[in-house]
Amino acid sequence: MVFHPDLRLARFLPRTMTTPSLLPAMRLLGRVAARPTPPDVQVVSVDEHASVRVFRPTSGRRPAPALLWIHGGGYVLGSAAQDDTFCREVATQLDVVVASVEYRLAPEHPFPAPLEDCYAGLRWLADDPGVDRARIAIGGASAGGGLAAALALLARERGEIEPAFQLLVYPMLDDRTADRADVDPCTLRVWSQRSNRFGWRSYLGSAVKDVPHLAAAGRCEDLAGLPPTWIGVGTQDLFHDEDVHYASRLTDAGVPCTLEIVPGAYHGFDAIERSAGVSREFQRTQLSALDAALNADDRRLRP
Repeated sequence: MVFHPDLRLARFLPRTMTTPSLLPAMRLLGRVAARPTPPDVQVVSVDEHASVRVFRPTSGRRPAPALLWIHGGGYVLGSAAQDDTFCREVATQLDVVVASVEYRLAPEHPFPAPLEDCYAGLRWLADDPGVDRARIAIGGASAGGGLAAALALLARERGEIEPAFQLLVYPMLDDRTADRADVDPCTLRVWSQRSNRFGWRSYLGSAVKDVPHLAAAGRCEDLAGLPPTWIGVGTQDLFHDEDVHYASRLTDAGVPCTLEIVPGAYHGFDAIERSAGVSREFQRTQLSALDAALNADDRRLRP
């Protein structure tokens, strides 16, 4: 096994952390660890099912570019609050509005409920008077990245909003990866084939026998016309191959796509070992990509 030398916890981490039997306990731990909403976060209900945690630039810039962020958790875990630190840094460093979606989780709420919640968040953000709706990026990590990719496809189909960019952080894109027999479990950490099968079965629900591309973006045959994209993934991540393949197909479809591959990085490494040098650099590349996508026009207009 070869993990990045900065990732010192890699050899101690389990290969699997999310299973049907562990799900209730992990959700309980998430609730117990939850902190009061900080004063700089505005929580807004966007409809009867979804809400967003909003971070606004302290400069008061209006209208500001924006990012709709979608948290990860294998479609079965997590909450918008888990990414407060990242969302705050984006809002502060890039001077943009960030809205993090609180969407319903599977298996209680399978596809398309979580995706529709994310679309409701996108519509709310686009209608916010403090937001430049022509400069809205969508992004997410893991299952959130999969939802962001599907959201770009849904926005293209509905034609109401045109995201300017998508930031996909080790996205969970293709349910067919769960059927692969050539994956070496010794190379994985945190998210294994067992977790992957559980996550996808939970999310797909009754659609598991005939999976639509809006449920698993990796199945979409036509990727033309999607927004410019950044994809980042580690070589020791179960999603590495599906992410690299998706990036290649985006490029073939004429979509500008930057692929960032981190040697020896496992799934979720930047969240688990946040202070590691490779994790900080990985986040810097994300902020740089968002900055170029959302703020480049403003720089060209400055004297």
